[in-house]
Amino acid sequence: MDIDIDDILRDVDPTLHSVPQEKRDLQDLTRAWVAERSAPELLHWPPGGLFERINNNIKRQIERVEDMTGDMDPKTNFSLIVIQTELERFKYLVRSYLRARIAKIDRHTLHYLSTDALRARLSEMELAYATRHQALLHNHYLSSFLSSFPPALQSLNDTAGQITMIDTPDLDSAVFIRLLKDSLVRGRGVDDDVSDTYDEGDILIIRWSDAKTLVAIGDAELV
Repeated sequence: MDIDIDDILRDVDPTLHSVPQEKRDLQDLTRAWVAERSAPELLHWPPGGLFERINNNIKRQIERVEDMTGDMDPKTNFSLIVIQTELERFKYLVRSYLRARIAKIDRHTLHYLSTDALRARLSEMELAYATRHQALLHNHYLSSFLSSFPPALQSLNDTAGQITMIDTPDLDSAVFIRLLKDSLVRGRGVDDDVSDTYDEGDILIIRWSDAKTLVAIGDAELV
C-alpha cells in the first residue's frame, strides 16, 4: 500500500496544513525528482494531480511575467526577477524529472509495457509515447533484418526456453535512502545479509530491491 510522505510529515508537523499549496507542490516535485533520478527503475507517476497543478502554476506565472514586462518601476522590476527565478526553478525540475523518466522508458520499453502493473506507473502521455516508440522500433527492426527471420523468431519479447528477451532494470543497484522513522532494515550483502534497526534521519546505502518496500510504505525516501 502506497503512503503519501505528506501524511507522515503532517503527523509530526501539524503546521504543514498552513504551508501554501504551491510550496507543498514544489516540495513534492523536488522529492519526486530526487527519487526518480536515484531509483534504477521507473517509479509511479505522482498522484493527486500534482503535475496538473504545477503546469497550471507555470502558465499563470508566465502570464504574470508577460504582464509585468516593460514596467519600469524598480520595485516591479525586482519582483519580476524573483518571479522569473522561481519560474525557472519549477521549469528545470519538471524538465529534469520528465527526462529521467523518458530515459528509463526508452531503455526498457518492452518491460514497462509487459504487464498492467508496470503500465500503471506511466502517465497517459507516457504510455502513448512508449507504445508508439516500441511500434516504431519494431517496424524498423522488421524492415532492417527481422523480416528475413522465420516468423517464430521475429518477436522482440520471446520467453522461450525460460530465457526472456525483455531487458529489465537492475533492481540490485545501490541507492541512498534517508529513514523517515525508526525502522528495521534488511539488506543483502556480498558475504552476508544484514538486519538491524536504524534511527530516523539515518542515511543508508543498500540495494534498491531491499529499499523499495521501505520507500513504498513511507518509512524512507531516496536521496
